[in-house]
Parts: sequence; C-alpha cells; structure tokens
Amino acid sequence: MQPSFWHERWERAEIGFHQQDPNALLAQFWSRLALPTGQRVLVPLCGKSLDLLWLAGEGHPVTGVELSPVAVEAFFQEQGLHPTRRGSGAIEVWEADEIRILCGDFFDVAPHQVADCAAVYDRAALIALPPPMRERYARQLDAILPPPIQMLLVTLDYDQGLRPGPPFAVDEAQVRALYEPAYAVEILYIRDALAENSAWRAQGLTWLHETVYRLARRGP
Repeated sequence: MQPSFWHERWERAEIGFHQQDPNALLAQFWSRLALPTGQRVLVPLCGKSLDLLWLAGEGHPVTGVELSPVAVEAFFQEQGLHPTRRGSGAIEVWEADEIRILCGDFFDVAPHQVADCAAVYDRAALIALPPPMRERYARQLDAILPPPIQMLLVTLDYDQGLRPGPPFAVDEAQVRALYEPAYAVEILYIRDALAENSAWRAQGLTWLHETVYRLARRGP
C-alpha cells in the first residue's frame, strides 16, 4: 500500500469508499464519547468525507489528515469553502472555518500539528491499511496524540480469503492487539452489513460485520 496507490485512486476517481452522506453510525454513537462542545476531533485518512461537516455541525473543530491533494481540493470546492493554505514541515495545511485538513502522509504528521485534538474518529483509516501498516498507524497515533484521548472506531470484518482489500477485514482480536493495554476497548455495536453490499455478496461473502468501538486511552 504505497502512497501512489491512493494518489492513483483519487486521480482516476476510483473512490467507491466515499459515502454520499455522513456516516449513520457516527451520528448514532458519537454521543457515547461525551466530548464537550468545542473540543477538536482528529479524522485520519479523511478523503473528502462529509463526516467532517457533521462533526463541525456538532460543535467540534475538526482536523482531517489526507494524503491526496485531489481529495482535499475536492472537499473544499464541493462544500463552497475557500481555505487558506500554508506549509508546515512536510504537511500543507488547508483551513476554512472550523475545518482544517493536513494534506500529506499521515506518518509525517508531527505532535504539535494535532496537539489540540481531544478525540479521534476512525471510519476509514484502520481498515484501509494492510496488517504491517496497521501496527505502524497505531504507534503513530500514540506518538502524536496527548493522553487522555478517546476514539470512535468503525471496522469491517469478513472472510479476507474471499476478496482482497482495501477495505481490509479487522476483527476484535486485532483491534485489541493494536490498542490494549494503552486503551480501554469497548464494543458499542455490531451489525451484519452484507444485505446492503450486493457487490460483496456477488464475490461470495456470506457475512460482513460492521463494528463500532469506543476506545479510551489511559493516562501516563
């Protein structure tokens, strides 16, 4: 999963992972974090997700991180926003109103660029990465974010042998292996999402579980 893979997906508009509406599970379970209004949320690998707008509408400034400048430009253009742009190390910062997107490689993000974040919303980051990169991703989160921090994590799980990722299958054991004991891990919801994914059924899948977790990072 080299950066070129994602650059090419965005340049070719091969973005079936992009949702046309804010994620329903975000709206349903965000309140379980009990995050005070005004606290900033980090959204890794955000693409041009409308979840950024939803979170801002709930009173949370948002910091997204996105590799593709095509995706970042499309987000602001489609929302009629006119961002300022400035360099910050290896990252270009795009910002308009309550939304800031760090355009660049997530692994180049420095602690000072996300020091004001109090929570993470991950619907499309962990499941976008193959196993070796997942471990690196989790370590990067630990390295750049100040404790205590909370996370709303949404994963998919299915028989990985029946279709290639991304998105990749990530089960509960993998989530716990990545985040415990640094985080308290709580399952909020599990549902069978296969009925609404006809293309996946056509590939032979007989089950597809979507799981929502609340993770709370323990203090030092």
